[in-house]
Amino acid sequence: MLEGKIGQFLRERKLILSTSESCTGGLVSSRLIDVAGSSDYITLNFVTYANEAKERILGVQHETLVKHGAVSEECVIEMAKGTLKAARADVALCTSGVAGPGASENKPAGTLWIAVAVGKNIYTKRVQFESSIERIEMKKLFADAALEFLWEMLSAM
Repeated sequence: MLEGKIGQFLRERKLILSTSESCTGGLVSSRLIDVAGSSDYITLNFVTYANEAKERILGVQHETLVKHGAVSEECVIEMAKGTLKAARADVALCTSGVAGPGASENKPAGTLWIAVAVGKNIYTKRVQFESSIERIEMKKLFADAALEFLWEMLSAM
């Protein structure tokens, strides 16, 4: 189970992980804390679905949201920085996307941006799924992609 591998990695290195989710609505966090003992490496997670929450809680700049939108590389980078700071974490995993149905901010359903921050290093990835996938299934695919990207970045350390 990927969540277990992530947890073991974090526990062995005494790292704290925090998530900030938009489109996944807490699904990533839920999956991570389904692992027994996850309180050893997770202390605080955020669901910042509204732009106002991204600004107020994570410090995403209003100008970033106006210029690039919430579903953008620029936004998830700022989410990652804010997550590390707000949670006093070592690692941050952030998601922002369009689960559908329909487009948002001129971006098609199925668009996902992920950011993983490890200390001062921030890695991003854009994923595009088929826009016709049902919303609940899309959220699951988004969560899978986010956890896979987190594992890819952690295992490269």
